[in-house]
Amino acid sequence: MGIFGGIFGKGDETTNDSAKLRLRKEELDIDKSRIQKGEVELSKEIVEEQKIVDVPVTREEVVIERRTLDNELSDSPITDEETIRIPVSEEKINVDKHTVITGEISAHKRVIEDTEHIEETLRREEARVNKIGNPDVVDNSTTQD
Repeated sequence: MGIFGGIFGKGDETTNDSAKLRLRKEELDIDKSRIQKGEVELSKEIVEEQKIVDVPVTREEVVIERRTLDNELSDSPITDEETIRIPVSEEKINVDKHTVITGEISAHKRVIEDTEHIEETLRREEARVNKIGNPDVVDNSTTQD
């Protein structure tokens, strides 16, 4: 054991005339990983609704008017061969359906950059020089980070 062995105890490195004490500090190792937060699903569902529409339609009707005559004389004989035909029509509604495109939905992802505040306690070793008695000490400090 050198001459400083009794003063410095067990240091990191000791020779007969000098001693070295290595100082250490903690630094942050920050790593990021991507995790799945969730997902968005786009789909369609069918919604039914009843639609009531009033459509105007026309139809024909035959109006029969009867009049009494004052027994006028007629030259025609009584037969069942005389017939009058009157066609009667009406509008019929035909309902059909067709599909139209009413809109479009699109989706895309975008990256939002944010900042998270991280607080962590870091430790480091600092040298303490304690003088016992009244020795002469020259401190040549150089700083390295």
